[in-house]
Amino acid sequence: MLTRIYDWMMAKAADRRAIWWLAAVSFIESSFFPIPPDVMLIPMVIAAPTQWLRVALVCTISSVVGGYLGYAIGYFAMDSIGAAILGAFHLQDKFLALKPIIDEWGVWFIIIKGMTPIPYKLVTITAGAFDFDLMKFTFASILARGMRFFMVAALLWKFGPPIRDFVETRLKLVTTVFVVVLVGGFFVVKLL
Repeated sequence: MLTRIYDWMMAKAADRRAIWWLAAVSFIESSFFPIPPDVMLIPMVIAAPTQWLRVALVCTISSVVGGYLGYAIGYFAMDSIGAAILGAFHLQDKFLALKPIIDEWGVWFIIIKGMTPIPYKLVTITAGAFDFDLMKFTFASILARGMRFFMVAALLWKFGPPIRDFVETRLKLVTTVFVVVLVGGFFVVKLL
């Protein structure tokens, strides 16, 4: 089933309305869709490198807005819809372990997890279920999703198709290194 969805997304990335499909996929991925929007973002930037900023911006805005749906699911319907979504992705155990992390690290948790290939729906639904401050959620989501999608798009724009395999196979490594550098930079600034 995932292969069919992936193939469908690749076909939509080549469609003349690809930007709208990207917006839709980015929106629904933030709450329940199984495949990240990178699957469309990557071929779209490679096909039109001069549009990399536009593609990354659409992906970011749609993902953040879609995050509100995930947040609402967690806030209003955790016991029904939220539980079903997390169950479908085998994320129930991770959800239960996140309460103390959200309470202590909130914004940092959303920034770090929102940048990585960890399912963003876990972040959005969890934030809503634990009644995390909506303004902080918005700030962290914009920062996390923006850094993730703009980084991928910028790498593809700068290095073109040769970097594609690297980004696709090592996205988790790239985002993890970026997060470590970012967090380390904040701590250095704080100490100065």
